[in-house]
Amino acid sequence: MALSLWRGFLPLLLLLSAVLIAGRGFSSADGPFLKVALDSGGVLLELELNHSSNWAIKWNHSVTGILVTDYYSYKDGQMLLTDSQTPAFDAGLGHIPGRGRLESDGQGGYWIYDINEAVPDNSYWLRVGSMAVDHRLIYDGISYSLSALAAGKRVRIFITPEQP
Repeated sequence: MALSLWRGFLPLLLLLSAVLIAGRGFSSADGPFLKVALDSGGVLLELELNHSSNWAIKWNHSVTGILVTDYYSYKDGQMLLTDSQTPAFDAGLGHIPGRGRLESDGQGGYWIYDINEAVPDNSYWLRVGSMAVDHRLIYDGISYSLSALAAGKRVRIFITPEQP
């Protein structure tokens, strides 16, 4: 009984934890900010890119469950997809010749280095997966579970530039 009660509260606890942790990213500073917002416009996360201009999006592949990581950076006013790491080239994954440098990760998987692809308008849309997929944004050593905040919903991940 206690275990099923705990499971019922787990999504709420994850959401509250993410909001409390994310709160450290809310400030009156000038930015730039990395934001995650619902399709309806409500902001889920707002993180000032003052400690680092690098972050990652990690998720478990929806078919095979392998962990995939895409790495991003914000340089000279532009969001870039810089690198990607995957243990296998499963459905929807792979390397496009001329787009980055493919290397073994030494464990049977792959790194795609030096993609350095500009993300148009410093913004992209993501359909957030269930907790089994567990889309998460990693910034400054902290993991924010997008799936705990917005599973099944479309979110926009974007940068708002520094304010003059």
